[in-house]
Amino acid sequence: MMRAIAIDQPGGPEVLTPIDAPMPYAYEGELVIKVHAAGVNRPDILQRMGAYPPPKDASPLPGLEVAGMVEKVGRGVTKFKVGDPVVALCNGGGYAEYVSIPSGQTLPLPKGWTMAEGAALPETLFTVQQTIIDRAQLRSGKTVLIHGGAGGIGAAAIQLAKLKNCFVIATASSEEKLAYVTAVGADLAINYLTEDFIEKTKTATQGKGADVILDIIGADYVDRNIRAAAMDGTIVQLANLGGREATITMGLIVAKRLTLFGSTLRAQSNEVKSQIANNLLAQVWPALESGQFIKPRITTFALEDASKAHAAMDSATHFGKIVLLTQYNQDEHND
Repeated sequence: MMRAIAIDQPGGPEVLTPIDAPMPYAYEGELVIKVHAAGVNRPDILQRMGAYPPPKDASPLPGLEVAGMVEKVGRGVTKFKVGDPVVALCNGGGYAEYVSIPSGQTLPLPKGWTMAEGAALPETLFTVQQTIIDRAQLRSGKTVLIHGGAGGIGAAAIQLAKLKNCFVIATASSEEKLAYVTAVGADLAINYLTEDFIEKTKTATQGKGADVILDIIGADYVDRNIRAAAMDGTIVQLANLGGREATITMGLIVAKRLTLFGSTLRAQSNEVKSQIANNLLAQVWPALESGQFIKPRITTFALEDASKAHAAMDSATHFGKIVLLTQYNQDEHND
């Protein structure tokens, strides 16, 4: 048996309950990872609230990214061996001391990164790589507008865009968050509470607008993004934290020849996720290991304090990444 975190019923952070759960098994093509650290992400919050149920074949336990050591290797796996330090994108079950993961969704822990730092990478990097890099085909010299720049997704998007030599504009809601997005590479930081991001984006681009926009807000931001976009621009919708309904100006989509697409990661096939992992290993891992990628701001909690971690993420003052540490990594606690 192992310690894990279960969701008693849909609700607030208090529904996250430490339990004893059966140890996972490494089936063909899988690894069992002894978890040192597990990242906390917005989809975990939605799952806790009953708004984002796991796929039928996934663990009902929350947790979409981990860092740890390979404990067991399933038949047919050749890239990893027992004892390898790794990070991995989970289909679920990351809030536990052990988790089984398709080997194709696993990557080596970057050299120079701790387990807690490594656990903050997979969900954000897989999401950003798949959307603005692979699908939106972001290229050198383009302008990118990133909403929620101080969050995990936002900070990762800023850095991947900078690796592509793009001009990056990011929005945030406080001076502290604006300083953070600037520190991780944003060329222009906009306080969306006091400044008009459409006007600021147009001014910064001599009236052209942003070539790629990454949004997690939805609602009235959808039409505002359309107005902030450049000709032939692409708008990527990852979430709808501000609301699921929007009124948009279709004439501008047509006139600007815009592409607007949405994306989720968890429900996609293991094969798709494996290809994203390959792209990350080739395109991003060298930057992680050479120091080109600035490590995210991390706050840690013990695994059994997952409810406190979710309460912290629910707070309007939170930014950066939140990571849960198991008993195998207690020395990295700083909560």
